[in-house]
Amino acid sequence: MNENNHQSLQEHNDDENSPLFEARDVSVKYGTSEEHKVEALNAVNWKITKGEFVSFIGPSGCGKTTMLKLISGLIFPSSGVILHKGKPILGISSGIGMAFQDTLLLPWRNVLDNVLLPIEILRRPREEYRQTVEDLLSTVGLKGFENKNIWELSGGMRQRVSLCRALIASPEVVLLDEPFAALDAFTREDLWLVLQELHTRTACTMILITHQLNEAVFLSDRIFVVSKRPGRITYTQQVNLSRPRVLNEAFSRTFLNDVESLRNRIER
Repeated sequence: MNENNHQSLQEHNDDENSPLFEARDVSVKYGTSEEHKVEALNAVNWKITKGEFVSFIGPSGCGKTTMLKLISGLIFPSSGVILHKGKPILGISSGIGMAFQDTLLLPWRNVLDNVLLPIEILRRPREEYRQTVEDLLSTVGLKGFENKNIWELSGGMRQRVSLCRALIASPEVVLLDEPFAALDAFTREDLWLVLQELHTRTACTMILITHQLNEAVFLSDRIFVVSKRPGRITYTQQVNLSRPRVLNEAFSRTFLNDVESLRNRIER
């Protein structure tokens, strides 16, 4: 191997091992004057690699959603820097899908048209994504519901549509801000399996905000524990459960130990 080829291979390996996103000493303050500013995050550091499923957990008001806003480019750090593939994030990226607790589906559109909304915003040809819509809806258990009205769907079904909409444009990363918080326990657990399947099929990076410790353990590869405001990363937990995961694992000793460890870290 000549020197140039060796250098090219080394650069490729460095890219593969480098973080997709990285926070370096990030602090965020909200407010218009120094006297009334509120510090949401303080000196936060973390790294997220391509294809990972990571979660941020912590008490209400600790800055978890602020993390997602930083990654999406909706806001910028007061100090420090958020990097995407080694470069500072300077604005909103088109390669990001989002799903929230409120599905924000448009009631005057049917399921198909709601899922295709990002394609219209990006001004891409709708017809080229018809098969993708059908594949996504089949994955989430809504095959044949393309022409149903939103008001005809249950809360869990609406959240499935929201997940499909978040993934329709093949985003590099999907940001999930407590998407299952308003659902009952049985529906929520069913959607864990749906989200796990979507993560496996798409191989995109997923970043979840949740208050449910068992949800974080079931879905994640790694979990960041955030302190009360101003938020800091106080602990990072690796989840070593094999994939695909099944609901019965939530009663295993390993799973329960992980949940207990997270709870202890938060209470500290």
